[in-house]
Amino acid sequence: MVTAASVVVAVGTATGMITALDDRQGTDEARPAVSESPSTDRLPVVPPSPSPSPSPSPSPSRSALSPSPTRTATPTPSRSGQKTEQRRAAAPGRLYRHPASQVLDWVRAHPGDPRTPVIASRIADQPAAVWFADFQPETVASRVRAVTSGAAAQGRVPVLVAYAIPDRDCGGASQGGAPDLGAYDGWIDAFAAGLGSGEVVVVLEPDSIAQSECLSAGDRAARFASLARAGRVMKAANPRARVYYDAGHSGWHPAAKQAALLRQAGAASAASSDGIFSNVSNFHRTADEIAYDRAVLDALGGPASLGAVIDTSRNGAGAPPDGEWCDPAGRKLGRTPTLATGEARIDAYLWVKLPGESDGCSGEPGEFTASYAYDLASS
Repeated sequence: MVTAASVVVAVGTATGMITALDDRQGTDEARPAVSESPSTDRLPVVPPSPSPSPSPSPSPSRSALSPSPTRTATPTPSRSGQKTEQRRAAAPGRLYRHPASQVLDWVRAHPGDPRTPVIASRIADQPAAVWFADFQPETVASRVRAVTSGAAAQGRVPVLVAYAIPDRDCGGASQGGAPDLGAYDGWIDAFAAGLGSGEVVVVLEPDSIAQSECLSAGDRAARFASLARAGRVMKAANPRARVYYDAGHSGWHPAAKQAALLRQAGAASAASSDGIFSNVSNFHRTADEIAYDRAVLDALGGPASLGAVIDTSRNGAGAPPDGEWCDPAGRKLGRTPTLATGEARIDAYLWVKLPGESDGCSGEPGEFTASYAYDLASS
């Protein structure tokens, strides 16, 4: 069985370090790092999801996703034909740590807990994505703007997750989103209005492509048209926005199949896409994701500027052999977030899933659980 992702987080929360670390050493395990003290100035907080459902609402820690066929070893990527367009350099600057998150709240509230130094240095001090998983079109622009303006003031690059597609998670534990695609398009317009003019990375709708087979052919085509539109709208609103599309992960669809789906959703067009993302809220090793992402990009075609970003937040020990997705034991933090991976076509390692926020087994879905965070950080 293959899980789409194990996400259950709190909408719009994030952890992060003021500087992004460049970890090129080949191990998936995160290393402790000395970083600047967290700023105590707090930006407007992105409101949490209305209810802590087992869905990846808040910065979704995605819930158990639907089964998909077990994937065999990822083929070694082959370099596709000659491309005249030069590879785009990775976004300059360092990643942004939003100053409002559950892990930071816990660290501030527990200065004497013996677990605090480890959780603070290895999780709370790292930059992580900010999720927008609630359908609140009247406020999403201002909430996105609060994050992008805060990052711009520090000269940092924020990572945002747009997660409001209709029929999200195929009606599973992470269900929710906009009531229909027309409403979703309006939400995307408002989301894009808050992107500002600085560098920003957008992870567009985790599972929306890899997990689309539950939809009818007509509904899938309509979803893909909205996703292609979303990328165009965001890049028109802010030409420095970098928009990445859902590639699932290395244990799910074969690269050629995933590339065919991505192509239908506009991911091969520079007008809407900067490439793909993989492993969101999952555990597959970075080396496996790199090989898989390159194979997907080769099969996808499109300009040579397209790249990939990988969620390395919990993949330091790889995926559990039994396929367990819900807060599995024995996992470790992965490589620290960075925009300088040293790997061709891999634009960034990101912490899209917020380490320590439960999938629903160590605590309530999306709730920060100190024991789980400590296990990840100290394993």
